[in-house]
This record gives sequence, C-alpha cells and structure tokens, in this order.
Amino acid sequence: MSVDFNGIGPGQVNTQKTTADKSSGAQTPQPSAGEQAKTQAQSARGENVNLSSQAKDLKQLEQKLGNFPEMDDDRIEQIRSALENGSYKIDAEKLAQKMLEMDESIFG
Repeated sequence: MSVDFNGIGPGQVNTQKTTADKSSGAQTPQPSAGEQAKTQAQSARGENVNLSSQAKDLKQLEQKLGNFPEMDDDRIEQIRSALENGSYKIDAEKLAQKMLEMDESIFG
C-alpha cells in the first residue's frame, strides 16, 4: 500500500465542521459490519508504510528550512535604504542573465 501526503501538514487540513454537519448533532454514522470486518482484517495484516530514503532526506531538509525566516529583514532594510538614498545600483547584464535563466527553467 502506498500513501502520498504531498506535504500536507496538520495546519493545512480543514477540520471545521460545516453548517450541515453541526445541524446533524452528535449522531455519527456507524460503519457497516462489512466495513468493520475490512478494517479489522487490515489491522490484522499489520499494514505499514515505508518511506524511501529520498522522502526521509526531503523531510529532514524541510525541517532544517523551517528554522530559517521566510524573509531576510536585514537585507530588505539594506535595499530599502539604498533605494531611498539613491545608492542602489542595478547591473543590467546580471538582471538579463537571471531573467534568461528563469525563462529556461520554466519553459525549457
């Protein structure tokens, strides 16, 4: 059995009940006998999930990246002040090269 979570974390799952769910009260549908038997059979088989080494590496990388801020406030402030005082210089060739690289990465 294979499970692909696609990077979904607990904060990305909608756990709020809709109005229709709330109006139905605390009554939850009970699984049929067939569904219960299937669930018990799966539990008895001892199904488990194995992650590839690549998935484990990606998870470690994701955790490391989580320690970095989304924005570099110091760099933003440097650029802002350089723009305000007129000392910010744009290298047109470097900008053009970066645009070409981005175009190549997107469109091949």
